[in-house]
Amino acid sequence: MKAHLTQLLASAAKTIAPDSTEISILLERPKSAEHGDFATNLALVLAKPLKQNPRAIAALIIEALPASDYIAKTEIAGAGFINFFLNAQSQQSVVKEILAAGALYGRNNIGHGLNGIAQKVQVEFVSANPTGPLHVGHGRGAAVGDCLARLLDANGWDVTREFYYNDAGAQIDNLTISVLARCKGISTEHESFPENGYRGEYINDIAAAYLTKHTVIADDIEVTASGDINNLESIRTFSVAYLRHEQDLDLKAFQIKFDVFSLESALYTNGTVEKTVQALIKSGHTYGENEALWLKTTDFGDDKDRVMRKTDGGYTYFVPDVAYHTDKWNRGFVRVINEQGADHHSTITRVRAGLQALNIGIPKGWPDYVLHQMVTVMRGGEEVKLSKRAGSYVTLRDLIEEVGCDATRYFLAARRSDSQLIFDIDLARAQTNDNPVYYIQYAHARICSVLTQWGGSTTQLDKVDLSSLTNAHEIALMQRLSTYPETVANAATELAPHTIANYLKDLASDLHSYYNEYKFLIDDEAVKLARLSLISATQQVLRSGLDLLGVSAPEKM
Repeated sequence: MKAHLTQLLASAAKTIAPDSTEISILLERPKSAEHGDFATNLALVLAKPLKQNPRAIAALIIEALPASDYIAKTEIAGAGFINFFLNAQSQQSVVKEILAAGALYGRNNIGHGLNGIAQKVQVEFVSANPTGPLHVGHGRGAAVGDCLARLLDANGWDVTREFYYNDAGAQIDNLTISVLARCKGISTEHESFPENGYRGEYINDIAAAYLTKHTVIADDIEVTASGDINNLESIRTFSVAYLRHEQDLDLKAFQIKFDVFSLESALYTNGTVEKTVQALIKSGHTYGENEALWLKTTDFGDDKDRVMRKTDGGYTYFVPDVAYHTDKWNRGFVRVINEQGADHHSTITRVRAGLQALNIGIPKGWPDYVLHQMVTVMRGGEEVKLSKRAGSYVTLRDLIEEVGCDATRYFLAARRSDSQLIFDIDLARAQTNDNPVYYIQYAHARICSVLTQWGGSTTQLDKVDLSSLTNAHEIALMQRLSTYPETVANAATELAPHTIANYLKDLASDLHSYYNEYKFLIDDEAVKLARLSLISATQQVLRSGLDLLGVSAPEKM
């Protein structure tokens, strides 16, 4: 309907302003129903080139609008806004549209290029260091990142999901010496245990597996422990593989799948880091000072230049990031989105500066970043801080085992990523309307129950007369259904999966209100089939929206 009205306005604008070019037509849904179904500021846009009063132009636009079967009336409001009121036929048409499109309703081709082919986008998320089980912050990144990938796919992009393992550096060194200490029988409480070591129960498990020469299979590698406590490299390799495998299991339990796994260590072994550094030197944006190599990031908006290579010859942490993103660019990704914790904020300017310094055609502002804030876990009104297995934090697996995958995914994705999140375990477990994921899933299950009792085939609903759908609850439900496609498009454009969660909660509310007020399996066959068509369309949108969040749509509850 939005596209239909846009076409009508474009035709009217061409009639009254034939010499105007590149006219932007904006259609919005008014916050109040009394202002209609859609509103446009087109008259205000044309006021300057036509040198006329906007309200007078609004009258000309309305007069020039081509005939439409869906507009009940138009009104001029305020300084010259035009409000459109749609008739019952237009509101009912969304039901047939959804039933005809099925799971394709709400999907679009925004991500297609000018050649009509889906453009490549990579979403990197989770990317946890293999030093311990995934914590709830990783879980939030997993939920948001996977939802972003699903949204981009629904908007026509060719999506690649990628996990980047930081398997090099000081944290891996600390993991190695922690496992070594446990292999030697040193307690995590003993004064000789490494000061910066990891003390979780999982360290004991790794050490025990290493000493028994266990074999670990993790995504693309297979490692058998040597059992030699004097071989630090063997301990390091096995420990990383062990934790990569454990993280794989956590992600599997969270219904997360990746297309590509990349290792930081590979960027060194295959020469990508060194090639990138040499390219930066050649670009003229580096200099030496105090026996260190610096990148002139101030050339690209940073507040000060940054060290690339330290005096000891090692590279600072953002250098492999620049090399990694160069590799992403070379793999042909038109767009790259990194979903990371808020503590990565300081790296954004440096990585982008390094990519611009290479002068290889990477657009400014590439890649995109979505940063999530911390998660506070609550139970019984008190914060939960510790996990026996991790030793110092609540793990993602803890949440999944407490409340299930569906509730965990929904709660972690249902708020703006840049806002702090309180995860209330008691609420997530509650089978009441206060629990939003239960509330939404129950709406879907209610519809399934009605359709099962009816016993007919949904194909019978394709050509049903919908003219009886005129009460306030039905109109509200149809209006909500009609906004789903633009909600999906906007959520992808704004990289905001929480808007899908909000939409589903509102849609469920509309459905429950309708369900509580009216009966569906009634004697009047025409009205019955019309109402079944409406709730069948609602069922489809609930199912599609839940799928965008990676949450199931149960038929019984």
